[in-house]
Amino acid sequence: MGKPVGFSVKNWVAPSAPAGVVLDGQYARLERLDAEAHVGDLFRSNSEDTTDGIWDYMPYGPFHAQATYHKWVREMSELDDPHFYAIKNKDVGRFCGVASYLRIDPNAGAIEVGHINMAPALQRTRAATEAMYLMMKWAFEAGYRRYEWKCDALNAGSRRAAQRLGLSYEGVFRQATMYKGRNRDTAWFAAIDKEWPALEAAFQAWLNPKNFDENGRQMERLANLTALVRVASDPTLE
Repeated sequence: MGKPVGFSVKNWVAPSAPAGVVLDGQYARLERLDAEAHVGDLFRSNSEDTTDGIWDYMPYGPFHAQATYHKWVREMSELDDPHFYAIKNKDVGRFCGVASYLRIDPNAGAIEVGHINMAPALQRTRAATEAMYLMMKWAFEAGYRRYEWKCDALNAGSRRAAQRLGLSYEGVFRQATMYKGRNRDTAWFAAIDKEWPALEAAFQAWLNPKNFDENGRQMERLANLTALVRVASDPTLE
């Protein structure tokens, strides 16, 4: 009847849900979260944040007793959604963070990354960036069409990270939820499958050892590389 409709999606097959495959890179290794294998490293690494700041925007934590953290990790590791990974920083030789796939919807071809919690030994490292790259890479190569990142709209660090990684800003959902007795407006970011080849090239260029000097300082910023791919920028970061 002459009405506009979405473009045709031909021969598309719904991808599989994450199955805990190990994601291994130059600087980072991601393993399916396991309480017995990972709690020791993770609890020690988290304890290095003496301000407990890594928990400010998480709906749980901080955990000051290893037994309590062990119980939480065991419960999370048994879930399929969210599907948690432990992140190892190969430079320090231990697990220093977690992240998960969540809101996994193979029929829609959509998947989200979240519950990202990085201890000081992982923050601002090549391993941290590569961990996010490996999770995005798996999702798009598995056949997902949309890769989402959502965070508390007041979490400026998370908003900067999403944009640096090449996810485009999509707006704020007001009063989207509540946690720890507080309101949360949620900022949305996403990348889609047609953007992935250019994003992957940007990640590979940044992660190349030649992009770092003898002191490990980057020569080309990842944000400059991914800026060529993003279709919308976060106005709060300009």
